[in-house]
Amino acid sequence: MHKRLVLDQQQIAIILKRFCHQLIENHDTFENTVLLGLQPRGPIVLDKIVSLLEEISGIKVPFGYLDATFHRDDFRRRDFPLKANETKIDFLIEGQKVILIDDVLYKGRSVRAALDAMIAFGRPQKVELMILVDRKYTRDYPIMPDYCGFKVNTLETQYVSVEWKENGFEKDAIWITEKV
Repeated sequence: MHKRLVLDQQQIAIILKRFCHQLIENHDTFENTVLLGLQPRGPIVLDKIVSLLEEISGIKVPFGYLDATFHRDDFRRRDFPLKANETKIDFLIEGQKVILIDDVLYKGRSVRAALDAMIAFGRPQKVELMILVDRKYTRDYPIMPDYCGFKVNTLETQYVSVEWKENGFEKDAIWITEKV
């Protein structure tokens, strides 16, 4: 299998710190702002952002994890049933500015589903999207990130693989691999 390194641990750390500084610039004291990690892989990015924000600014931002599995438009079209993850939001998002966080933006289907899933917690004032890797030119929906770590051109035969130490990998890394 052909595998090409896109971002190493140091580059990912720089991007995450940049995200934090951008969030501080745009949301100042984070009054009326919440962060939501899109399951299943967004919570790892979210946890790193929350930790860095507290370290950099001393501010504790409300955050939660959102699962949009049952809101996906392809939910019943799969050959195998999708496994839902935990939604863990202990606050209302009514009137809040929501930053939705995920690792890779591909077709835009997960983000579209997340917008539907969020409504169960109230109508947000505004929604922004933070993505670690944007796979350009692959959208099925007109969805673009407000915060983007790295843009990459990929073929349909390729996959963006995100590896985290929290998941048992030696180092944090992002790879482009050929689909098998």
